[in-house]
Amino acid sequence: MRAMHEPVTSGWPFMKMHGLGNDFVVVDARTRPVTLSENLVQALADRHRGVGFDQLAVITEGDDLTITFYNADGSHSSACGNATRCIAAREMGLNGADALSIAITGRGTLQAVRSADGVTAVNMGHPLLDWQGIPLARDVDTLALPIDGTPVGTGMGNPHCTFFVEDVASIDLAARGPEIEHHPLFPERTNVQFAQLLGPDHIRMRVWERGTGITLASGSSSCAVAVAAARKGLTGRTVRIDLDGGTLDIDWREDGVWMSGPTAHVFDGVLTPSFLQSL
Repeated sequence: MRAMHEPVTSGWPFMKMHGLGNDFVVVDARTRPVTLSENLVQALADRHRGVGFDQLAVITEGDDLTITFYNADGSHSSACGNATRCIAAREMGLNGADALSIAITGRGTLQAVRSADGVTAVNMGHPLLDWQGIPLARDVDTLALPIDGTPVGTGMGNPHCTFFVEDVASIDLAARGPEIEHHPLFPERTNVQFAQLLGPDHIRMRVWERGTGITLASGSSSCAVAVAAARKGLTGRTVRIDLDGGTLDIDWREDGVWMSGPTAHVFDGVLTPSFLQSL
């Protein structure tokens, strides 16, 4: 792979995708390897001077399609459900398949399927419910974390902290999100969700993602909220979750947590040599 100090003689192709407004830059490194630095990821994430994204996804070759995720601050993310669905939808569209295996760095191999109506679903794997798997800093009850509001802790490859509230619209997410993200109970920081029960198996949710901030949607967060609600007896194991950007359907089955919803491949572009050389 090219070292960062070598001259850039051509641009890097990329794709822009989103699931419910949760947006991604996707780089396919199977035909052209790339070298990423934290500085480069942050520059790409800048919505004024770069491209802008909630997460960056890099596709590489392996026994299965392999994806590595980065947050907007340059840190690694072990799971990104909406990006996984977007990439799976594109790959299945290209090869005409209705099923696909995807290796997620730090999470393992996930399965994706495409239904007759074109909706893509991904099995996000089994939730991690013990304190070490999430992970937490110490052994506590993951159904009632010792934080004001007694949230639920869940691991979906990345850590999640879910608060059930009467009115999600009244929550100052910009203030509460970073406060909980950096709570000492979470050694790897955490995604933060505020969820409101609308009816039987129907939830309204807003999310703060670690390393990114407020996002219109989050697939792994939706899975965590569904698992938390079922564990607390608030819903069954199949729920509809309304986010700021749209709706996802979550089904916690014996083989894992399945998530389905719309995807969009918005455009293809090329990062210019001058942009890359400026970093």
